[in-house]
Amino acid sequence: MAGKNCFTIKFRGIRGSYPTPSKEFLEIGGNTSCVEVLVGGHLIILDAGTGIISLGNELIKKHIASSDDFFTRTPINATILLSHIHSDHIQGFNFFKPLSILTSKIQVYGASDYNESLEDNLQKLLYGKSFPISLNDVSANLEINNINEGDVLIFSENNPVPLKKRVISADDITPVGEEVIVSCVKSLAHPDGVMLYKIAYRDKTLVYATDKESYIGADKKLAFFARNADLLIHDSQYTGEDYLSPIAPKQGYGHSTFEMAIETAKAAQVKKLAFFHFDPSYDDEKLKNIENYYKGQFEGCFMAYEGCTTDLL
Repeated sequence: MAGKNCFTIKFRGIRGSYPTPSKEFLEIGGNTSCVEVLVGGHLIILDAGTGIISLGNELIKKHIASSDDFFTRTPINATILLSHIHSDHIQGFNFFKPLSILTSKIQVYGASDYNESLEDNLQKLLYGKSFPISLNDVSANLEINNINEGDVLIFSENNPVPLKKRVISADDITPVGEEVIVSCVKSLAHPDGVMLYKIAYRDKTLVYATDKESYIGADKKLAFFARNADLLIHDSQYTGEDYLSPIAPKQGYGHSTFEMAIETAKAAQVKKLAFFHFDPSYDDEKLKNIENYYKGQFEGCFMAYEGCTTDLL
């Protein structure tokens, strides 16, 4: 499905909280969180907001075009990494069409709340009484797994299913040859916590840090985790004015400002910073003005928008 010798990131959904389909939001995009990563021959999907729907539609078209015979078509293999299970990060999952194809192989990883498994949580939130079918009725070969801080996923060449293991030494998070390694840490700076992911391939790294609030002096845990990353995708839900508003302050909501994202990017010495997960009230004009202002503070920063692609190799 994904070509080798690639490390390409495509933003499918960049909005926080809820979708914004109005015309004044369409240039930046109105779908909720989803980032497509094609890396080393593997498809990794970061979050399953409504942005995952268009990705699924494209995958289905390629699948059908691969052969006239259903059973000889190129199967769809994908790994979905969920940062957490708030609605704007899972609301597109039911409508991800590869789940309806018998030959699809889909792995899902995310944090459990320790009382229930990730699978049980998804069944209750997305299926059950809120959807006409059960999770057990999904046609694809679907595996839903818990992941915890200290676990790594190792994708090997020609194997679509990653190996999960615990980190014992630095060698466990360093790719060898064509390996792709996903590591994670848990941030508690969001209600119920959120998983932050790092994808490493060859000598390049991508860090995905959505839905986390920062601290004075930057988030040291994230800065260490993301140090020297080639691209940091960082939560940037609010302007500083909205965050500290005396009327409706957002402090404690579990989201960062653009200033917090830049402070962490500088502390981590990353090469590029993508602002991500914007407040649904911020239209195209406002976001473009914000981007122009902050480009002078961090040369490698940019506003993520739907369809935007970045190549790390």
